[in-house]
This record gives sequence, C-alpha cells and structure tokens, in this order.
Amino acid sequence: MQNTIEFFKYQGTGNDFVIIDNRDLQFPKEKGIIETLCDRRFGIGGDGLILLENDPAADFKMVYYNSDGNESTMCGNGGRCLVAFAHFLDMFEDQTTFTAIDGLHEAEINNGIIKLKMIDVDSIKTIDGNFELNTGSPHYVTFVQMLKDYKVFENGNKIRNSASYCQEGINVNFVEEISADEIFIRTYERGVEDETFSCGTGATASALVFLKDKNQPSVKVKVLGGNLKVYAEQDGDSFKNIWLEGPAKQVFKGKISL
Repeated sequence: MQNTIEFFKYQGTGNDFVIIDNRDLQFPKEKGIIETLCDRRFGIGGDGLILLENDPAADFKMVYYNSDGNESTMCGNGGRCLVAFAHFLDMFEDQTTFTAIDGLHEAEINNGIIKLKMIDVDSIKTIDGNFELNTGSPHYVTFVQMLKDYKVFENGNKIRNSASYCQEGINVNFVEEISADEIFIRTYERGVEDETFSCGTGATASALVFLKDKNQPSVKVKVLGGNLKVYAEQDGDSFKNIWLEGPAKQVFKGKISL
C-alpha cells in the first residue's frame, strides 16, 4: 500500500529544500526514499530534505539530509527555510528557538527575512594561505580573482576529494572581495557533490574569514541565488554572536506517493 505524504518546497537564495512536517514521526527515514525525493528528474527536486519534528527543549527540531540521502551536519539556509516553514505553521510569532545537529539555535523573522544565530566559532585554521573552519558544517575557504568565470565544480571537486578531505568530505568556498563590506562567494557542497546557488554555513564561514582582524561587525555576501548578510563579534581568535540573515520563501506544496 502506497503512503502519500504532504511536502513543501522552500528556497533561500536559490538553495532549495523539500520540507516535511514530521511531528507525528510517520516519515520513513530511508536513504533511497530521501534521495529519490531530492532527485530533480524523478522526484520533487532539492539540494536537501528537512524534517520538522518536536523537541522538548525548543519550539521544534531540525533534521537535515543532503540530496544523497544521508543525514548531514548543519545547513544554514535550510535552517532559515525551516524557520519560515514553522512560521507558516503558526508555531511562533517573530522569534523562535530550535535544535539541530549542532545544538540550539535562535531565529527571528521580519517581512520574510530570516535572521538565524549560528554556533560560535573557536578558531580559523590557516593552511597554505587558505582557511578551514566549522560553522556547523566543515568549510574550506580560498580567495580567488574573476570568480564569475572560475571553474568551481572542477576545483571544488578536486579539493573535496583530496587526500586530506576524501574520507569525511568538506565544503569548498571560493571567495572574491568586491569591496570593504561585500564579498562574492561560490560553493561546492559535499553530499550534493556539486555547486549550489547558495550555502548558508559557507557564507558564514567565508564572511568570518573576511572579517578576521577587521574592526567591522558585518559583511554583505553575494551568492548566485541572491544576497545574504553575516553579523559577528570577534573575540581574540574566536567569533561569537554570529547571525546569518536573508530571505526564505515557500515555492510550492503538494502530495507525493512513496
């Protein structure tokens, strides 16, 4: 007997997700099913799938899967989209808290713009002039010129599958400085194994590297799918009060048979 479920499609600066209200815990968390739902030809299509579940310590819980069907680490844009979805369900008015794989998050919504508090970052590791840090997911950050024409897939895939990262994988961010308060980034995401239109934890990681040792509280982040903004406070080698801000929208909803 086929099981029919209701789904919602959301996107945050082009980073798109299948979202399911799983507070009744009826969704079958099977890799093959999740992979098919995220397939752009044979399913709904998305960079990932997110389940909204109950949590006794917060308003709700976020469970995130990459499009390869595997449960993954924190997704910043996915978190913002889930906040928009929870607001659509009337679960809160303008401020909320939720738990994710990396801990508790705060968020607020104002006219479709979601501001999400990210985890603190203890340090940024420098590797041959490039950078490595964890903003809820592991990220590699490198600065380049002429990013618009840069071979992101080819070079991102090479770094992600290099000897240093092939086991656990890493997200690779290519960054170009536009001005003193704006950067342009493009990201190759592990688990998707391709470039995405936007990556929230990648935007955060790139912004923190850019803000390092600068006396400024925020930076605008341009991505292929639109514009984000990252706020942070530097404290020695660490960052705290990190917020990721940007739009998140419901694209469509429907039902699908599993």
